[in-house]
Amino acid sequence: ELLGVNVVLAADTYGEDAQAKVAAMNNGDVVLLENVRFNAEETSKDASERAEYAKKIAALGEVFVSDGFGVVHRAQGSNYDVAADLPAAAGLLVEKEVKALSRATENPERPLTVVLGGSKVSDKLGVIENLLSKADRLVIGGGMVFTFLKALGHEVGTSLLEEDQLEKVKGYIETAKKNGVELVLPTDIVVNAGFPAGDTPVAPEVVPADAIPADKMGLDIGPDSQKLFHDKIVDSKTVVWNGPMGVFEVAEFAAGTRAVAQGLVDATKNGTFTIVGGGDSASAVRNLGFPEDGFSHISTGGGASLEFLEGKTLPGLSVLE
Repeated sequence: ELLGVNVVLAADTYGEDAQAKVAAMNNGDVVLLENVRFNAEETSKDASERAEYAKKIAALGEVFVSDGFGVVHRAQGSNYDVAADLPAAAGLLVEKEVKALSRATENPERPLTVVLGGSKVSDKLGVIENLLSKADRLVIGGGMVFTFLKALGHEVGTSLLEEDQLEKVKGYIETAKKNGVELVLPTDIVVNAGFPAGDTPVAPEVVPADAIPADKMGLDIGPDSQKLFHDKIVDSKTVVWNGPMGVFEVAEFAAGTRAVAQGLVDATKNGTFTIVGGGDSASAVRNLGFPEDGFSHISTGGGASLEFLEGKTLPGLSVLE
């Protein structure tokens, strides 16, 4: 339907059926190979095994165009090794992703605000370290915020806490001060008796961020923080957001994530360049009913966009000409 041509599906990735169907192609025909992940060699840790497998795929074509941005952070047979055997180029989606993420990180219009959420600080270590030297403002929410609050000496009740990251987070707080990066943390938190699952009742309560009761678990940022985060986002020229502010899948704990998404939409209307990182953030904006054209760019890569923001060399990009 999208291409306006018949698409022939091969029964395998590089075997007899794929070879026969490719051999029978005329100009303009399309053959779709079977899922590459059905082959153990695709993700093999043995480079020589992957290389042999990639040669079989490469034998089916003359040029390799990589357009799966969601896997460019992985060195796999069909997106990395195959480039050793064919001329390799980026497809339109990969090009669009790289341009958007580069615009936000290499020479951003300022102020640049980075909004980070999600459950764990450990998932965002590289991003924080890389962007502390680039961002003007770092806004922290989600489960990871409790490690920041604890590092500042506040009790966090039964909230998610990564004790082994406390010293690192204290270092980030000091680096932010030293670099003149505005670190924005929530001033109030929506708490519950526990994670809303099974027999645990949903009875949200708003408390100060520095006074979370010992028997309560933080599950979202509070209303004052929602306004604060929204306003900081709108007062920006470039915004990168990765990670929800709370347990957005449960209505009572979705307001923080909604406020951040609305902030990006409002900022976009004012001419701010906004990026929604892939993964949970992209799921959140869709689940909460925000239109995709309300943002400058919604990334299709969760891990890929994170590693790009970390400043890492992505294997699947490094092999493209």
